Amino acid sequence: MLDFHDIMGMLGDPIVSTGILALVGAVVTRVLLRNHPTRRLVGQLVFFVALTVLLLHHGIVPYEPGPAEASKLQRVFVGLAKVIWWTNAAWSLISVVRVFLIFERQPREGRLLQDLVVGIIYVGAILSVVAYVFDAPVGTLIATSGVFAIILGLALQSTLADVFSGIALNLSKPYGVGDWLSLGNGIEGKVVETNWRATHLLNGANDLVIVPNSDLAKARLTNLSSPQRSHGVSLTVRFRPSRAPSAMVEVMRSVLLSSNSILMSPEPAAQVRALDAGAIELELSFKVADIAAVGPARSEIFDLIYRHAKSAGLDFAAPATAGLPAPPRPDTEEPGDRSMARRLLDAIPLFAALSEEEKDTLAQTTTRRSFRKGEVMAAQGSVPTSLMIMRSGVATVTRHDKAKDSELGRLAPGDFFGEGGLLTGAGEPGAVTALTHVVVYEITQDSLATLLRDRPSMADELGTLLARRSDGGYHAERAPEVAGPLTVSRLTERIRHLFEL
Repeated sequence: MLDFHDIMGMLGDPIVSTGILALVGAVVTRVLLRNHPTRRLVGQLVFFVALTVLLLHHGIVPYEPGPAEASKLQRVFVGLAKVIWWTNAAWSLISVVRVFLIFERQPREGRLLQDLVVGIIYVGAILSVVAYVFDAPVGTLIATSGVFAIILGLALQSTLADVFSGIALNLSKPYGVGDWLSLGNGIEGKVVETNWRATHLLNGANDLVIVPNSDLAKARLTNLSSPQRSHGVSLTVRFRPSRAPSAMVEVMRSVLLSSNSILMSPEPAAQVRALDAGAIELELSFKVADIAAVGPARSEIFDLIYRHAKSAGLDFAAPATAGLPAPPRPDTEEPGDRSMARRLLDAIPLFAALSEEEKDTLAQTTTRRSFRKGEVMAAQGSVPTSLMIMRSGVATVTRHDKAKDSELGRLAPGDFFGEGGLLTGAGEPGAVTALTHVVVYEITQDSLATLLRDRPSMADELGTLLARRSDGGYHAERAPEVAGPLTVSRLTERIRHLFEL
């Protein structure tokens, strides 16, 4: 039976005390504090200092060769203690590296550098164990292994080129995870991962492109996300020379002003690029918040160019290389052509269910109105009794909430507002203000009521289309009196109640 003195004697043995301390330190730092990098670092350093003090107290110097007069058993135990000390030294340094990179908030971008430093620490610890535990000449060992290193390097030449290129790219940081890159060979995509061998790009088709680091190091690449995330875009459009270039520039400025996808700072620009007998060529320049927004922004700008050009009476010209004659353009509308109000009704999905006769009847009841720049066309919360269809110009919808103004969207030719008040009695989600001189066509509630009374089933069709329109954009914002989900049945019920159907 062991008594207290025997237990204290065993604990006083350097081998036993070293083993217990190493075991406790490994359990605490590797198991209990595994998910807490900072606490794990503190615990690792505390146990390493305690282990160093314990070994020095017993006369064991880890960074010096062992005594030659010691017995074989003592050498084994001393060597084991030194191995434990060098292992803890490596773990402590690695914990410092891990926590440092986390504090820098670059855990993914610094992966290659992190792994390189950790590898150097482990190699240094192994060489130290070889030198101070096994008393082997490290210099001779390195020189002897040089031949094997040369053979291995020749066999892994391609892989090593990728590895060292990855290290060079990681240190110079020409790009990071999340950046969009454009390579000289036409490859373009977003960086999703960088590792020892390659960089992974996600292209516009959502395909993963793996580019070896050695190819990236030699390629001429363009970082589309640096130095800022915003990206510049230029578009070219050609019109027949039917009006002065300055007037066309103003129309294109209205196009840029009515966009909801581009940045307004720095200010987008439109300028004349070329002029000849066949066409006036203009260039539109603007910026988007991110390279991923280029596609949607270009689509919106092209749509706005078409709408504003038709509204201003501008005709597109054929490409300069086409060599085609420009089609004749009538100076005035022929008797058989539909009126502007009729064409606007055709372009609105809200009235797609109407027959040709019903559209003609409704077009005859429209009224043309104009607003000056800066004039409020509809106040926030007001309940319009008519539908306003944009004929020309640009308007903005701004919501005032708790001493803060937020822009909900912008309106261009072909857009409309007031449908909530006209069909359901709902208030406007924001104030509609003219940014330029605006011309609209107005459809009153009385004009629409006549059609609804003649064909009550039209309420169901309008309710369905209004529900779709309310799914997105600023139309999803609505006044408190229309709280709740805008279902088709609910909207149809409100339309029938408002028009007494």
